[in-house]
Amino acid sequence: MTKADLLVERGAARLQQLARQAAGRGDGIGEWLSEELQADAEFLRKLKPTLIKARARGEKPSTPPAAGAPPPPPPSPPAPKRDKPKKPKKKGGGPSPLLIVGAALVAGIVIAKVVDWRGHAHPRD
Repeated sequence: MTKADLLVERGAARLQQLARQAAGRGDGIGEWLSEELQADAEFLRKLKPTLIKARARGEKPSTPPAAGAPPPPPPSPPAPKRDKPKKPKKKGGGPSPLLIVGAALVAGIVIAKVVDWRGHAHPRD
């Protein structure tokens, strides 16, 4: 057990201790609080880093069942893997954007020169 697991277990034990104290009050709020704290302690135990790692790897974590808890449901069979439809790969995707910008710049300069040249041919006096 790692240090983080021990820290989580200590926190869960503290929650259970608070639940016992709340249950000892004897009123309705104490019983409700006791149930909530007990559920929180069970949930906190599921958050142990080694158990999270095991679940992430797909392994079945070994946790002792809580007292009075219903047995865990049987594991469902793994779903068959589906092949995803492959997206067509883009082959270049057309001309470079820099080439298009350069061509537009050159075309703009040429058009400006033509308009200016034609303006000198017919002066307005």
